[in-house]
Amino acid sequence: MKNLNNKNAVITGGSDGIGLGIAKAFAREGANLLLIGKDPEKLQRAQQELLNEFGVQVHTLSADLSKIETVTEVVKNIEQLLPAVDILVNNAGLARFVPFEQVDNTLYDAHFNLNVKAPYFLTQGLLPALVKSKGNVINISSYSVHRMLPNRAATVYSATKGALNSFTIALAFEVGHLGVRVNAIAPGNISTPQFNRNLQALTPEKQAAFETMVKEIYPLQHIGSPEDIAKACVFLASDNASWITGTVLAVDGGLTTN
Repeated sequence: MKNLNNKNAVITGGSDGIGLGIAKAFAREGANLLLIGKDPEKLQRAQQELLNEFGVQVHTLSADLSKIETVTEVVKNIEQLLPAVDILVNNAGLARFVPFEQVDNTLYDAHFNLNVKAPYFLTQGLLPALVKSKGNVINISSYSVHRMLPNRAATVYSATKGALNSFTIALAFEVGHLGVRVNAIAPGNISTPQFNRNLQALTPEKQAAFETMVKEIYPLQHIGSPEDIAKACVFLASDNASWITGTVLAVDGGLTTN
């Protein structure tokens, strides 16, 4: 028996990286999907890959969730495309690592708009559907709320993920009596296409230094994959986690124990 058979899942940032990894894992467990992303071509490629491999229903929406007026339209489109919403994964996010004294209002707002306001108001818009289905929400947070890495300036990014964690816990408390569960996952460094491109752009010396750092700070001696996050998402989205809500689950290879 598949864990998510005939469930309907909405995944933001679902066209690549962690989001696509989650989409594949959900499809493998029988869920139908609606992927949201900014790039129509990436969405089309992801949709075709999922259709070819799993044969589930896959809808896509191209949208810039950093604009609140867009979120309102996205909610309307979701309601038209799906018969129900059982799972919402708020995965889309922005990460720019800029020294504190160089952060301006534009960069600050860009992070909070996508990393906090978008999941907040998308969840609000879909709450009636989630109540009807007794569904659940999974917010993708970050280790950086609790752990800083050397040479990475993350004041804005970390602040947004801290806000997302607080939102997760507060909303779980508020909507639990309605039968809706709300949890978050806090990944460590994940080997996404963008992460790998950034790593390859470093000099050989800096790449070697990064590999040494990984072995020093990760008890499991390596960074994670999108599949590692996806497996945790499947668990939290399934009935196996039916008595878990308000939890921020660290999936980080032990990084935050160090």
